[in-house]
Amino acid sequence: MKIDGGIGFSPSGVGQAAREVEELGYDGAWSAETGHDPFLPLAIAAEATEHLELGTAIAVAFARNPMNLAMMANDLQLISKGRFILGLGSQIKPHITKRFSMEWSHPAARMREMLLAIRAIWDCWEHGTKLDFRGDFYTHTLMTPFFNPGPNPHGRPRIILAAVGERMTEVAGEAGDGMIVHGFTTYRYLREVTIPALERGAAKAGKTRSDLTVAYPGFVVTGHGEQLEQAKTATKRQIAFYGSTPAYRGVLELHGWGELGDQLNVMSKRGEWEAMGELITDEMLDAFAVVGPMDEVPAKVGERFGDLVDRFSFYAPYRMEAEHLGQVLAAFKKI
Repeated sequence: MKIDGGIGFSPSGVGQAAREVEELGYDGAWSAETGHDPFLPLAIAAEATEHLELGTAIAVAFARNPMNLAMMANDLQLISKGRFILGLGSQIKPHITKRFSMEWSHPAARMREMLLAIRAIWDCWEHGTKLDFRGDFYTHTLMTPFFNPGPNPHGRPRIILAAVGERMTEVAGEAGDGMIVHGFTTYRYLREVTIPALERGAAKAGKTRSDLTVAYPGFVVTGHGEQLEQAKTATKRQIAFYGSTPAYRGVLELHGWGELGDQLNVMSKRGEWEAMGELITDEMLDAFAVVGPMDEVPAKVGERFGDLVDRFSFYAPYRMEAEHLGQVLAAFKKI
């Protein structure tokens, strides 16, 4: 299992942050699309590091098109000398239509076609084949030499897809090189729903689980004394935030908590964020998060996810000091 870190949410200071992550001994680092573009920080991080794998977790796929995603990923693969991972996610309909003013329809089918289109573009650049991709959502039939960057000496980037529902997870297995498990995933949902769906998708393309990478940014609740209590509160609020999204209801339903999702959704529309967190019990927290002292976290992660995921990163919606992250990583390395 590889252990990954983060490089912050802003391009400012990202070079130094990436160097520190690499020096601490992390295997990879991820950039998220929140208040900043997810690709730009990785271009800076690639120049500042030597062996750290770098990926987007995630870039919003439907806010873009296959051609510009193919180009950005190809360039980052070149800058990083083969260390880039293109992590994509669909986001949800209101963000795509109201925030990005882009089209939304048939997300799983559209995502599958997007990945196939990206690969068709890369194939054109790599082998000089005619670009002739014609799908239900995307059509790419023009590529003149002036706009063709040619073969990438470091090969094609890997594409891994964020998913929660079974249909999108199957797409990750079939058309992708793996998946990013959503943080709003319990151990039971991962084992009983996610991995079987991923394997079904892989089988469609003649692949097996061993051909795919599963990356999981899992909730970790740790600290000492008051720090631990603050971490619990912050994590419960984040779980409640995700739980208010109707698209993620299936995770709650598996545990018999479906009605909680309805209640959280209503409260979210009233902006009752703190009160929402109070509805998350310690039992629910334990289902979603690894909870315990820092020296116990690695063993608990290994026990839960050792046979399920290939990459693990800490999802901590609260402040963790760099020295504490270093302590946890050192404990992982000992195991």
